Amino acid sequence: MELNQLMFFLLAGLILFFSVLAITSRKILRAAIYLLTVLIATSGLYFMLNYEFMAAVQLTLYAGGIVVLIIFSILLTSHISHKFEQPALANVFAGALTGILGCGVAIWSIIKFPFVTTTQPALVVDMKVVGTQLMNTGDYGYALPFEVISVLLLAAMIAAIIIAKKGN
Repeated sequence: MELNQLMFFLLAGLILFFSVLAITSRKILRAAIYLLTVLIATSGLYFMLNYEFMAAVQLTLYAGGIVVLIIFSILLTSHISHKFEQPALANVFAGALTGILGCGVAIWSIIKFPFVTTTQPALVVDMKVVGTQLMNTGDYGYALPFEVISVLLLAAMIAAIIIAKKGN
């Protein structure tokens, strides 16, 4: 087994293990830390695929931004010791069934798709063009959607804090 394969299986195992822990953990702060671990391992997969830009976005935006906001919100509302109740057996069964069906559909789609090797050369990625499009507000620009999403996330965080504070 090569080192690349070993690293892939290690990162995939970390993602699967900590994803299950994030979902099944009854303590909210631990679930946020497990989610952080999953996002960092996902960026490791992007690095293995030589998608450095996507890996950097994964680390800075999701692992560095969203999870920090989640943890900050948890600490701000003083629900750090909050422990979720056991879900009803029917909910556990429905969630497990949905997860199994989703995995079945994903596996079926992967098996049915004819993966063929391409003969076309790899596309050259010009980081100046990518940077210009990210900062552009005109046609094919992404600055406006990023700003709208950041305002939406800020509004969601403020609303979550207000709702959490009403319970105290």
